[in-house]
This record gives sequence, C-alpha cells and structure tokens, in this order.
Amino acid sequence: MNMPILWRTTTPDSMRVKTLSALGFVLAFLNLSAAIECHAQTYPSKAIRLVVPFTPGGSTDILARSIGQELTQAWGQAVVLDNVAGAGGSIGADRVAKSAPDGYTLLMGHIGTLAVTPSLYPNLPYDPIKSFTPVAWVAKVPNVLAVFPGVAVKSTKELIDLARAKPNVLNFGSGGNGSAAHLAMEYFKLQAQISMVHVPYRGTIPAVTDLVAGQVQVIFTGAPALNAFIKSGQLRALAVSSKVRLPSLPELPTVAESGIKALEQFEADQWYGIVAPAGTPAAIVNKLNAQINEALRSGEIKKRFENEGAIAAPNTPEVFGQLIVSEIERWRPVVQGAKIKPD
Repeated sequence: MNMPILWRTTTPDSMRVKTLSALGFVLAFLNLSAAIECHAQTYPSKAIRLVVPFTPGGSTDILARSIGQELTQAWGQAVVLDNVAGAGGSIGADRVAKSAPDGYTLLMGHIGTLAVTPSLYPNLPYDPIKSFTPVAWVAKVPNVLAVFPGVAVKSTKELIDLARAKPNVLNFGSGGNGSAAHLAMEYFKLQAQISMVHVPYRGTIPAVTDLVAGQVQVIFTGAPALNAFIKSGQLRALAVSSKVRLPSLPELPTVAESGIKALEQFEADQWYGIVAPAGTPAAIVNKLNAQINEALRSGEIKKRFENEGAIAAPNTPEVFGQLIVSEIERWRPVVQGAKIKPD
C-alpha cells in the first residue's frame, strides 16, 4: 500500500525571531499611533506657552496676544506669553527649538527669526526649516515709512531728495541690527540709492519712543507699533511698504506710488506665524492650525488686526512652510548687499 507523501516544513528559529520582531514593531507603532491620537484628542490639557522673541509692545507681541486670547477662549486653557528677547529673536527661537515637541511650547515667529537670521548668523543655534514644524501663518504686516514731524518732508520723494542732498545726515531707528525694520530700510535705501545712518535699539518700542522724541528722524517698521502715534499727529507717515494701501490708513500711499521709477515694484512687508518644535505630532499641528484659522477668519479679529495695520493670513501649515523657504532666499542678497552684521 502506497502511503501518501506528507510535506513538513520547519520554520528556522531566525525566521521566527524576525517575524516576532516585525510583529512587535507593528504593535508598538499601532500603540504609539493610538497614544498620539489620544493625546491630540485631549490637547490641550494644560497651559500653552507662546514665546515672543522680542520685547513687549512691538508688532510680534501685539499679534501674539490677540491669538493667545482667542485660543484661551476657545479651549479654556491659558496661553501664557513669554517675552524672550535678544540676538534678533534667535534666543527665544532657539529655546522653542529645544523644547519638547508636545504642542505646549510654541513660537510666534516672524520674518526676522525665520527668514533673515540664517543670513546674519553663520553659527545660528537652530535651523529655521529643520528645527521647527510650521503651524499657522498668522498675518502680514506692511511696514510704514514714518518721520519725526520736525523733518521737513511730506512724501517719500521729498525724503529721498533730502537724503540725496544730505547723505548720512538723517538717522533711522530700528529694533536692532538685522531686525525686520532694519532690513526694510536697507532694502529701501538700496532701491532709492540713498544713504542714512542706522541707529539700532533693543526692540521696536525704544526705537519708536526715540523717534517720537526726535532723537532719530526716520523709521520703516510694522504699522501696529506706529498707528497710535500717526493718528495722534506725533509722527508723520509717508508711505506703506505693501502693494496695496492699508485699510487702517487708506489715505497713505504705497512706496510704489511715490512716482520714482526705481520703486515701482517695491514691496517689503513683514509676516508673522506660529511654529512648534520639529517632531510635534501632525494631529496637534492640524488642531492648532484649524483653531487659529477659525480665529483669523472671524470678523472681530480681522477688524482688530486692521486697526493695528495687520492683515490676517489664514492658510495651511504647508503654505506657511513654503513661505519661510522662499523668504530665506529673498532676503539673503539684501543682507549681503547692505553688509549687515548682528550686534
């Protein structure tokens, strides 16, 4: 009688180990994914720290407070602002970059900390692209070119004519070497082919305070820090850096409208946005982005921003990330051409 042939396979021990290891990896991944999802659902369960890398009172601080208030009201958890100034904003930015990527430490970044500093600091302790996860593009803030009323000019053209007639006589203030206000003015000087003396301050507010007092004659900085003084007559606004006029100052022409051919395409707006440490879970980033965008689309915050000279810019984290990359490349030749060095 012929017996059937039975095939018997034996799994080698090494294969069993690999199979169990792979299974363990899959289970660990699923457990981690479930933990992250659970964390995102309960987020935020405690106060959020929003680092502002500049002194209180400037545009970054003003916009951060508005967003912080909106998030606090929406989630019932405090958003605590932490002003960590110094080194053009890089001290505060570095502190956030080295924080836990759990969504509880965020940075109100802006054009300086995220786009200009790579060209200013060869040994920057963080990488604007690799060290952060983009969360939300908050606002665009056109710069306003303003003068102390004692300066006998009433237009951009008159200012340029005066600066050409008296090179290096006018002083302009900024929030520090390499600050957004400094970059805007250096770009303006390069395009208009004029010379003025830079007076750097430790923050926007000290620079504006000295402008109001007549210690410096010119500034080109974010509208939020200047609006109140312009409306009270303590400063004279000449132009705005954006392509279109500001709703809060509709009578103020753009630099491009100055009638000077070299400035016909001029644009030098500041921008602001929130980033988190690299590695922050996508679920938390998306939750933050959705809530911030909801706030930015509300009529109340749009009006609040417009009153401050800012324009809300709700968008995706991906679009904000693309902005950061493109702006790094845009401002590098300005830094190099003006030979700007940090303090």
